[in-house]
Amino acid sequence: MRYERCRMLFGDEDFNKLQKAKILILGVGGVGSYALDCLYRSGVKDITILDYDTYDETNKNRQIGSEAVGESKIDTLVKLYPGIQAIHQQMTMLWIESFDFDPYDIIIDAADTTKVKIELAKKEYKKLIMSVGSAKRFDTNKIEVASIWKTHGDALARKIRNELKKAKFDRNFTVVFSPEEDRCKEKGSCVAVTGAFGLTICSEAIKRIIKS
Repeated sequence: MRYERCRMLFGDEDFNKLQKAKILILGVGGVGSYALDCLYRSGVKDITILDYDTYDETNKNRQIGSEAVGESKIDTLVKLYPGIQAIHQQMTMLWIESFDFDPYDIIIDAADTTKVKIELAKKEYKKLIMSVGSAKRFDTNKIEVASIWKTHGDALARKIRNELKKAKFDRNFTVVFSPEEDRCKEKGSCVAVTGAFGLTICSEAIKRIIKS
């Protein structure tokens, strides 16, 4: 059976929790696509993905589905992972404000836009698992999971912390990050790290579901 070994690992009760969980993944690039793959293979049945982009050649080094150059990311992933739901939508401030997040148990933020990530955190911090900077790195041993307030060595996390402090926001939410020093100035990336970010997010989501 497809999920036999997952059920062996988690046990019937916890595996059933995974099958019933509702998860929303915002952004399905180098991090989000691996979170999707991991959750799907682990038995989560109710997964919704959001993205608006198409694949290009530069995505091939790190994104699942990126052989389909020129095609919509969500259309491609819906074919690769039958049964998932997809929203073709840019993640904007207005969308964050108006979208109903209530049906979801966990929200995974693997998007890129800082202002939008901050607004999402303010609105949905209780359900949130956020990815910050995974580019410019190649050492998976440096990856950490912590509260946003315990992050260190990552410029994006620092910017998010500072903006939240200015807004007098002091709640906790989970962040996957790496304090590894940047290895290049441009947007260089390695799937060893971007993929490991996604898999780490999946692990955190599974732990949270089982504890619920």
